[in-house]
Amino acid sequence: MSRRFFATALLSTFLALAACGSDPADEPAGGPGDAAQPRATGIARSPAPAGARVFFESPADGATVRSPFVVEFGVSGIALAKAGDDRPSSGHHHLIIDAPLPDPGLPIPADERYRHFGDASTRTELTLAPGTHTLQLLLGDHRHVPHDPPVTSEPITITVE
Repeated sequence: MSRRFFATALLSTFLALAACGSDPADEPAGGPGDAAQPRATGIARSPAPAGARVFFESPADGATVRSPFVVEFGVSGIALAKAGDDRPSSGHHHLIIDAPLPDPGLPIPADERYRHFGDASTRTELTLAPGTHTLQLLLGDHRHVPHDPPVTSEPITITVE
């Protein structure tokens, strides 16, 4: 076995072992094994300004509405910006319908339950089936990733007639 082969094999083994090592930054905030905290994903999150908040202008929590109906979003302490605009202290709305908050370390899903407003709009018209529904707002940064800490509204419950 040549020295060069042995050195290459040794270096490869060392690098593989180093990659398996634990970095404290990769551990959940509560420490190893804390299931209540999400595991770091390696995606950098934009910091949320202190006091940033999102909320529903309408409908009110507990409202009864008929489809289609208008939903208006409010924001304070943070600027609205279109998706792709990476200005600090800015973001855009995501409306979550009958679903839990997504993993804050990953981009927000985009489907019927997780609606994106990357154009920085503050209102939409919704058509939902009759029944009880839960709505919640979540701000995302220029890459649709929740801020750190996440900027969320309180969930509201509405009834569609």
